[in-house]
Amino acid sequence: MGEAGFGRRAVLAGMAALPLSACAPGLAGGATGRLRVATFNIWHDAGGHWPVRRGLLADALRAVDPDVIALQEVLEDAGKGLPNQADTIAAELGYPEVHFVAVEPEGAPKRYGNAILTRLPVIEVARRKLEPLSDYRTAIRVRVRTEAGSVDVVGTHLAWKPDQGPVRAQQLADLLSWLPDDGTPLIVMGDFNAPLDDPGLKAMGPPRFETALPPGAAETTLNPARGHEPRVIDHIFAERSAFAVADARVIGDRAVDGEYPSDHFGVAATLTRR
Repeated sequence: MGEAGFGRRAVLAGMAALPLSACAPGLAGGATGRLRVATFNIWHDAGGHWPVRRGLLADALRAVDPDVIALQEVLEDAGKGLPNQADTIAAELGYPEVHFVAVEPEGAPKRYGNAILTRLPVIEVARRKLEPLSDYRTAIRVRVRTEAGSVDVVGTHLAWKPDQGPVRAQQLADLLSWLPDDGTPLIVMGDFNAPLDDPGLKAMGPPRFETALPPGAAETTLNPARGHEPRVIDHIFAERSAFAVADARVIGDRAVDGEYPSDHFGVAATLTRR
């Protein structure tokens, strides 16, 4: 019982009309076989300092210059006068493509979900409400064109409770069964709400997938300053047959004037096509 759609959604009409030369950095990366990606749970408008955090999120992402970005906990709320946060970040960074998924229908006054931003040409977009529907989780797939070939990038956010490993396994099984079986290389990013050794994430391990941050590579992607116990629960998974991980790092993990971008840290990686 998924929600699927194809098309392009531009941040602003002017941005949508940008010439391909505006996307040259991303296309150049594709031509050299490198793709820069990042994922960040932006913590919706919590904490009472969204305007400040928005700038810090943009700064953290700008510093690693991703071709494709996955965002989680993205909110748009007409009652608060809050535009879609992914649109706002994309406009600030100059990304011409932003695509969003939520369980709420298009046009609802309040929507909450996941987004993908990219400066690469978009071929198609699909959206999914993940089983079990009672957990209100979604996934979004954006197929982008690089000069090394098409790539499917998926953003998602899974069940949050530590004991919900079986639910996460069901969500990932539903996600993977939904994806096209046409040989297009796949990257899956987001907040999986579980470390790599969680049984619910077994489907994202070898032999099919490689994690950008292997065990021990980072202490946490949850922000201890926000009261979280250190755990690495935000991940970038790439198909091993198509990609090698050239480098990866945690981003947005330093306070600026006492404020952090989010209650999570982001993860950025450079992937090399095999």
